[in-house]
Amino acid sequence: MNPLVQLAAEEAQNPLIPPIPELVIGLIAFVIVFGFLAKKLLPNINKVLEERREAIEGGIEKADAAKTEAESVLEQYKAQLAEARHEAARLRQEATEQGTAIIQEMRAEGQRQREEIVAAGHAQIEADRKAAASALRQDVGKLATELAGKLVGESLEDHARQSRTIDRFLDELEDGASKAEATR
Repeated sequence: MNPLVQLAAEEAQNPLIPPIPELVIGLIAFVIVFGFLAKKLLPNINKVLEERREAIEGGIEKADAAKTEAESVLEQYKAQLAEARHEAARLRQEATEQGTAIIQEMRAEGQRQREEIVAAGHAQIEADRKAAASALRQDVGKLATELAGKLVGESLEDHARQSRTIDRFLDELEDGASKAEATR
């Protein structure tokens, strides 16, 4: 055929409308491909989508369970922390009370020891005073006897009489000193 005739025949056909046999073959191919997709691929796609949905829902449920567990653990932690703070406050109070008791006990012990030391000091002073008075009596008695012997010119060796005389003399001196202090 002549190329011009062929061109004129093609112009008579609309380029947007395909020929009927191509349309039928295309429609049959579409139905086969759609059937294949519906039978083979669509169940697999639905299966994968369902698994993903279950995984997401399971993840959400797990997250909710973990959140609930975390909240319960947090509450337990807060309760334990409050209990520990209470226990610490109680221990501080006990330590303060024990410290106060120990300080009072140590003060009482110090006071008792001070009183014992003062009493021992007074006893020692009294013993030293008595020893000094006794030694003084003996020395004064001895000096007085020697002096009296020199004045009289005789030896006064009678110890019993000498002791009585000296004791009487010193007692009179002490009484006089006591009366003098009492009148002050």
